[in-house]
Amino acid sequence: MRIVSLGTLAFLCFAWLAPAPASARQIVRFNGYSAGTIVVKTNQRRLYYVLGNGKAIRYPVGVGRAGMRWAGTTFIDGKYIKPGWSAPASIRKDYSRLPAVVPGGSSRNPMGAAALTLAGDEYAIHGTNNPGSVGRFVSHGCIRMYNSDIMDLYRRVGFGTRVVVLH
Repeated sequence: MRIVSLGTLAFLCFAWLAPAPASARQIVRFNGYSAGTIVVKTNQRRLYYVLGNGKAIRYPVGVGRAGMRWAGTTFIDGKYIKPGWSAPASIRKDYSRLPAVVPGGSSRNPMGAAALTLAGDEYAIHGTNNPGSVGRFVSHGCIRMYNSDIMDLYRRVGFGTRVVVLH
């Protein structure tokens, strides 16, 4: 007879109840937006980079948790590789022990490999050093991607790229 510890049992129950993470990026049919537009469907936890001709690259993403989701149209106003990170006031009030700056490249940096900042500088589309968070409702409003996916998207977009965020 095998004996399973309470910790193992709790882990197995949590893993079974937790939503499955999103699958890898792929080319899919997609219409309604011009080529070069980024469309984020938060309820699907997917980001689409529109290629045109009825196609887009679909990426799995982590999005804002309850009460921190947003919708609207904006544009990319910054591109950064291994950015340093300073918690905005909205996060700092919940996590007062955060350091003033987490250096780029640090495994503790929530921005991961790269970041695309959005107009207004409150939110970004960025990588993550916590790949288990992709495909979930986890952030304070930013869009999280696997580091390999943010690097792929980073190469495809420029300043001024239109970003549409839908619920």
